Amino acid sequence: MATSILQANEKIYEVMKPGSVLKSIDWNQLASNNPLEDSLAIAKLCDNRSYLLGVFDGHGGPACARVLAKRLLSYIAASLPSQHVSSLLLEQMTPTTEFRPEIESLYAHEFNQYHASVSHLRDTLSNDESQCSMDSTERALLTAFEAMDQQLSEEALAFLLGPEMSEILQRVPRWDWKPWWADAFPSRDKVLQLSTLSTAMSGAVATVAHISSNNLVIANTGDCQAVLGYLSEDGTWGALKLGKEHTSENPSEVERLYSEHPRSERDTVLRMDRLLGQLMPLRAFGDFRFKWPRHVLEKWVIPVLGESALPQNYKTPPYLSARPEIIKHTLSPRDKFVVIASDGLWDLLSPTQVVRLVGEHMSGRVALGPLTLPPGDVTLEEINKMLQQRREGLSKRPLDTNAATHLIRHALASTETGLDPDRLSELLSLPDDVVRLFRDDITIVVSYFDTDYLLKSLPQSNQE
Repeated sequence: MATSILQANEKIYEVMKPGSVLKSIDWNQLASNNPLEDSLAIAKLCDNRSYLLGVFDGHGGPACARVLAKRLLSYIAASLPSQHVSSLLLEQMTPTTEFRPEIESLYAHEFNQYHASVSHLRDTLSNDESQCSMDSTERALLTAFEAMDQQLSEEALAFLLGPEMSEILQRVPRWDWKPWWADAFPSRDKVLQLSTLSTAMSGAVATVAHISSNNLVIANTGDCQAVLGYLSEDGTWGALKLGKEHTSENPSEVERLYSEHPRSERDTVLRMDRLLGQLMPLRAFGDFRFKWPRHVLEKWVIPVLGESALPQNYKTPPYLSARPEIIKHTLSPRDKFVVIASDGLWDLLSPTQVVRLVGEHMSGRVALGPLTLPPGDVTLEEINKMLQQRREGLSKRPLDTNAATHLIRHALASTETGLDPDRLSELLSLPDDVVRLFRDDITIVVSYFDTDYLLKSLPQSNQE
């Protein structure tokens, strides 16, 4: 019973096409909230060698995370110069939410507008001195993250404010914003208002990886994490955290927040380790009640959602940004996999534990393959040594073929003496109104690198 619950959402994608840095991708999700507030998206770019992998951890409902899983990777792909000329931006490998036709039409219209204007956006960012040192992949991730959040805001405001939107927002000339209110259709516009506002008032943090050749680039907004697993020279597993969480536990992030607001707000901007005493992540998509001007919230949002839509001590917005931290890493043959996961995993296991578990899982996978003797004469002593190594490997044989499932099992059931199946069953059978007290939603993507590919990509001098 416990195993069937754990394995219900697992998937393994084997990369069959030669010439790719990725060998396979394992992923899985386990809900705590009902409905699940996490989402994920995995896609192959049209060059058939580059991949985008995203984990989105929603809060205040699943709406924002689901919209990001559906839309953000396409925005990133469109922002990459090599993708800009192609109509086939990417091949989505994970299912996405199907929204009502009115919403789908809106999203298609908005993406077309973005696609048409993205070169201008890249040029604008290129002229920003702080972005001059960035390469095209970094700029694409930064551009897409910020433009996606801007569009979520504008979509909600358009249907909330109607014709008054142009008076509230400073319109950006490059956007050919369709005046939806000029074509009155009350039932459609009501659906669009409720849907876009629901997305705007919920929020999500995100970690997205772009993997191409031997380059790994991470964009992180919030408190999901990406961790690289590598083999040290002595054969032990090492874990490299790619970026830091944007929470009150990150001193540089707290200083950034303080620097953006008057000293008189030091006691209120961060209370009880939360933004304005409410929000745990200090960067996020959506959550526009921490971003929009106060008079917008008072005049248009409070009449719809009530007084709670306006946080206390809301004086100098915006307090929140979706701007990502960008981390670059050049892959070497010692790098074996990268794990991207929502904080539901990291609350229970450390990066070092996660890497060790995936590393042992890899060993278990290899040990379960057929025993083949090397060519030539083989002594009984050599055969005995091989059998002994195989027995040691089999003793570590994982219960799950999927590494993401393996991690969830250990996150929930590990004890000092090993896995406790009774503990696992208890945690998986908790009622909906209690389970959130013990664990969060968990979403995990494990991507394995092709060591042979990385060896061939080394400079010639390093291979000798």
